[in-house]
Amino acid sequence: MEKNISLDVTGMHCNSCAKIIQEGLLELEGVGKAEANYVDEKLSISFDSEKAPMDKIENKLNEMGYGIKGSKKVVSKKNTMLEGLFYGLVPHIGCIGFIVASVLGVTVAIELFRPLLMNPWFFHILILLSIGFATLSSAYYLRKNGLLSWKGVVRKKKYLAAMYGSTVGINLVLFLLIFPMLANLDTGSFQNTPTGAVVLDGGEDLATGNSIISLQVDIPCPGHAPLISGELKTIVGVTGVRYNFPNNFDVAFDSEKTSKDEILSLEVFEPYPATVTAEPAAAGTGSSEEVANFNQISEIEEVAPQEATGTTSCGNSCGGSCGTPSCGCSG
Repeated sequence: MEKNISLDVTGMHCNSCAKIIQEGLLELEGVGKAEANYVDEKLSISFDSEKAPMDKIENKLNEMGYGIKGSKKVVSKKNTMLEGLFYGLVPHIGCIGFIVASVLGVTVAIELFRPLLMNPWFFHILILLSIGFATLSSAYYLRKNGLLSWKGVVRKKKYLAAMYGSTVGINLVLFLLIFPMLANLDTGSFQNTPTGAVVLDGGEDLATGNSIISLQVDIPCPGHAPLISGELKTIVGVTGVRYNFPNNFDVAFDSEKTSKDEILSLEVFEPYPATVTAEPAAAGTGSSEEVANFNQISEIEEVAPQEATGTTSCGNSCGGSCGTPSCGCSG
């Protein structure tokens, strides 16, 4: 018996899926016509129910990875979330390359990014560019599959949500986590101790004898930390740079080779002003604890000679008669 029915098909992701369904069903004996519409997720089919019963048609759809809406048969589905994540990564190929280059120590890539990072609006521009690339990628995908319409957007809302969500999420991970980590790949003299801790005394690292200043830099986001650290390390005499979230930098330097003024004169501090929050004590001064200990020692040294005056000292200067007025000892 010849039948003409329309079915709601699940699992179609593009026009190619519709063609696969049509070609696959037409291979079945008894199927005279099969037309699949990807946008509507509909299948119009004409078949001989004796030669090609519904179970046979549904089984064929299942074998190809598709199903009939409402059917209890479980069919494996393609993951549109992974597709969206893949396309969402495409706009970040440059940043991913920068990360790999930084980890491998390739300074050329960092130099290429330097002019971009010197722009205070770089983070915002990158977000807009990423969204722009994501939009172009989405439009290409929708057009390729005949879905470049509002109905198509609704049809692929999960894919688009994954696309834009991954685009924004990747930017946040890059600028709030990955790039700040790159800034501390090599902290120089701050790695002297097993834990990386530094014992300071009046702005000096007791382990190395280097002077240390702490800077608070007006960067738009933590993603600029590698730029600041890299620029500081270009100064001859700077032995270590350590970044602390969100915008603080400890700089260790040999005061015989460079100075605070030279450090603050870096070009990078023009777009991103730096404020000194801690610096070495002035020459001849020390910490308050040092001053207190010095005063205590001085008091002891002043009292000691008075307590030590007695017969022996007076005898040496007055011929042994401590009662002599000229001796000054009231014995």
